[in-house]
Amino acid sequence: MSGDARGLWVTFEGGDGSGKTTQAELLRAWCEDEGHRVVRTREPGGTDVGQTIRELVLHHRGDIGPRAEALLFAADRSHHVAALVAPALARGEVVIQDRYLDSSVAYQGAARSLGAEEVRELSLWATGGALPDVTVLLDLDPVAARARLDADDKPFDRLEAEKSDFHARVRDAYLALADADPERFLVLDATASAEDLAARIRERVAPLL
Repeated sequence: MSGDARGLWVTFEGGDGSGKTTQAELLRAWCEDEGHRVVRTREPGGTDVGQTIRELVLHHRGDIGPRAEALLFAADRSHHVAALVAPALARGEVVIQDRYLDSSVAYQGAARSLGAEEVRELSLWATGGALPDVTVLLDLDPVAARARLDADDKPFDRLEAEKSDFHARVRDAYLALADADPERFLVLDATASAEDLAARIRERVAPLL
């Protein structure tokens, strides 16, 4: 979808606790201050259908196999792009999104050992090849990320509750994705201040608006 749409699509990626939601909200506020119409969304859960899938894949108490998990994320992604993202871009709006297919490649493809390329191809098929214009990767050591999550004092979802080696594989996969696609990715050290990170993101996004 990158290059064909009149709008701009920015996704935020990173391990749990890296600050994606904070930075996405700061970017949304800045874009709106600049006079742009913004659609703020997330995966899973950006639509009514997606919210149902989100509850299932993140909070279901029973076992969900890795392949079923990957397929559920892909189903959400397919509906999300068709129902929300593509129409917003066609209207010339800015779409700011927590997580997209890179999350599935990192979590299900690498950390769940389903195969990064296979999971990527599944998502590309599900969305007709749609890719964001910019993907901001907030890179954070899993130990530091876990400390942030612990400090929030909220129950962990199914993925947050995975062990440290799982989250280490997620981080390695994200960095490999960024290395393979440097034109799309902006990799930032998530230990920097929120203000510094927001400034770097605005610097990347501003010329594309």
